[in-house]
Amino acid sequence: MKVVVIGCTHAGTAAIVNAANLYEDIEISVYERNDNISFLSCGIALHVADVVKDPQGLFYSSPEALADLGVNVKMKHDVLDVNVDNKTVQVKNLETGEIFEDTFDKLIVTTGSWPIQPPIDGIDKENIVLCKNYDHAKVIIEKAKEVENVTVVGAGYIGVELVEAFEMLGKNVTLIDAMDRILPKYLDPEFTAPAEKSFADKGVTLALGQTVQRFEGQGKVEKVVTDKGEYQADLVVLCIGFRPNTGLLKGQIDMLPSGAIIIDEHMHTSHPDVFAAGDSCAVIYNPTGESAYIPLATNAVRMGTIVAKNLVKDTARYMGTQGTSGIKIYNHNIASTGLTELTAKEKGVDVETVLIKDNWRPEFMPTYCEVTLKVVYDKSSRVVLGAQLISDEDLTQSINTMSVVIQNKMTIDELAYVDFFFQPHYNKPWNFLNTAGLNAK
Repeated sequence: MKVVVIGCTHAGTAAIVNAANLYEDIEISVYERNDNISFLSCGIALHVADVVKDPQGLFYSSPEALADLGVNVKMKHDVLDVNVDNKTVQVKNLETGEIFEDTFDKLIVTTGSWPIQPPIDGIDKENIVLCKNYDHAKVIIEKAKEVENVTVVGAGYIGVELVEAFEMLGKNVTLIDAMDRILPKYLDPEFTAPAEKSFADKGVTLALGQTVQRFEGQGKVEKVVTDKGEYQADLVVLCIGFRPNTGLLKGQIDMLPSGAIIIDEHMHTSHPDVFAAGDSCAVIYNPTGESAYIPLATNAVRMGTIVAKNLVKDTARYMGTQGTSGIKIYNHNIASTGLTELTAKEKGVDVETVLIKDNWRPEFMPTYCEVTLKVVYDKSSRVVLGAQLISDEDLTQSINTMSVVIQNKMTIDELAYVDFFFQPHYNKPWNFLNTAGLNAK
């Protein structure tokens, strides 16, 4: 069986490693346009802040490791064209310029995503950079050494983490986003407000509810102009979001309007011999049951592993996602899963919520602090659809528990009586997850 993999992303790496270990009679060729693989982009901010000093620690595999598995690894090779019916790919060697054709029995599309670059006037000026891969990380770190005023455009996870990193480096930092608060897709206002206050207390300028109109400067960027103000900037990092990188397959397999590839629970596309995984795909979002674009490394490695298991026969099923995620902003440990109250309302889902504030362990212990938990549940069925948590103590693993609750369609009433252990070092006789269920309407 001859397998071609396009893109050695997180999903691609997982598919390759597992397929190489699962099947004896297999020939795997992977084409990757970069010179590195398996870079954990979620660690860029940690590297910028000098928390992670050696960037090599942000790689969990290498071309050499894949080659040791017998994989035909072709780095610096760009796939120019794919014909899924003829089962051919046209490839360009970026170092020599040679263009050649390869064939496949099975194709694995793990082309990932690419940052959104809107057509803003002046966006091509020097020192306006993206934040996605290792090369971007190197550029950001080098340029940050010689600038004072840094503007981050986009208040999602990557943007927010970079703002903290730049502030820790002593830069004058501005965060711009069209929405009126940070992380609006993942958290309700009760959870974003404390983080925003911490940023303001640290001197970060929050230019929220503002849209970038243009970038000004002579050659290099000097100023960001929005619809409500102007901000000095020697370096601008664009973190506006991502789009699936799927142009090669357009018109050949089924996709959402966004370009995200539609797959079934076994990772098959609409073509029987083409599989897809990771940020190039839409996934089933369990709180709504709909296909959605949720680019997360956790989704990617699961999907890539399932592709490998199903290459010959369908043996593993993707169970969907809750979009579970977490972030640390200064002393705030924050995590969420599933629908927030606001996203539920935007989608027309009729929900109730319960919000509790409690000390995470008994007050007779030497130290304790408050945890805030919010659970979102369907008004009629009472099935749990989402949860959010914030605390100075790291209690984020509780959101993983809530992810399982959502995936298994448990009700808020069942949550009240789930069996959790009690030990004063760790919790109270009523775990705060139980308490949320007990306090629901």
